[in-house]
Amino acid sequence: MTAPGRSAPIRVLVVEDDLVAADAHRLYVARVPGFAVAGTARTRAEAVRLLDRVPVDLILLDLYLPDGHGLALLRSLRTAGHAADVIAVTSARDLAVVREGVSLGVVQYVLKPFAFATLRDRLLRYAEFHAAAGEAGGQDEVDRALAALRAPAQAALPKGLSGPTLAAVTDALRRAGDAGLTATAAGEATGTARITARRYLEHLAETGHAVRAPQYGQVGRPELRYRWSGTRP
Repeated sequence: MTAPGRSAPIRVLVVEDDLVAADAHRLYVARVPGFAVAGTARTRAEAVRLLDRVPVDLILLDLYLPDGHGLALLRSLRTAGHAADVIAVTSARDLAVVREGVSLGVVQYVLKPFAFATLRDRLLRYAEFHAAAGEAGGQDEVDRALAALRAPAQAALPKGLSGPTLAAVTDALRRAGDAGLTATAAGEATGTARITARRYLEHLAETGHAVRAPQYGQVGRPELRYRWSGTRP
């Protein structure tokens, strides 16, 4: 899928409190044809200031910000008359939050962790929706415009891996920060066996979500320690 031709790029504001993730999102947006980064904000207050100064078509919005929930930010923006569309980039899986977001203008959700190809697909689909203009000739044209926002089913995980366990290991790894986790520690944190945790950690490393390095200082074979990379392939 390619972005529809446009005379000007779609201007995107990245709102993400994690510095490494914000940089990754900014770089990813810049790589997609037809899009340009209008700015980056790490807090709700920064986002409001930027939106008052810079024209924005689309907000790439993390829902958990240090000075308030992303939907609270979006609610205040709508009250102030800001009409930018929103793609929520979040680990939130509460469907009540999803429904509220839709009512406030969230057109897509991208759940963390995700691959670059996932974000690229959402952006290109949004570009197709955004390019639709004029009066629809009938129901079919309305349906086609809305269908552009519907993402295809996600690629299946490797055999033997489950989404809930991957989410649990991912959350544990993110919480560990720079200290990282060994497979043993990840298993203890998620209630899984060490060998099971290692399979999920290896999957995260192979898909670019984590980095691994040997941990020395003990007798015998060094154990691998995994750290969340903050980047997506």
